[in-house]
Amino acid sequence: MQYVLICITIMAVTTYLIRMIPFAFFRKKITNRHIKSFLYYIPYTVLSAMTMPSVFYATGDIPSAAVGTAVAVILAYKKCSLIVVALCATLAAYLTMLILPCFT
Repeated sequence: MQYVLICITIMAVTTYLIRMIPFAFFRKKITNRHIKSFLYYIPYTVLSAMTMPSVFYATGDIPSAAVGTAVAVILAYKKCSLIVVALCATLAAYLTMLILPCFT
């Protein structure tokens, strides 16, 4: 029980420090547009860094995952809806997995 309480305390302090440190150092509103732009894109960068490696191993076959990712990027660039992008990327990866063994 003592181990669990120590772990909970460490996690509470760690998560609190991450949220408290910016308030301690930045008392005024951030007006620098470069810093504001940097802080604006941090969540998207972290999400991409966590997602992209998993994308290529999701199907268990890197070529089919690459085709699905390419289809998703192209359709997203053309501003298709999220459901269309997801369905088309899934279909492209699936068809690639079906067709690819025929060429080997």
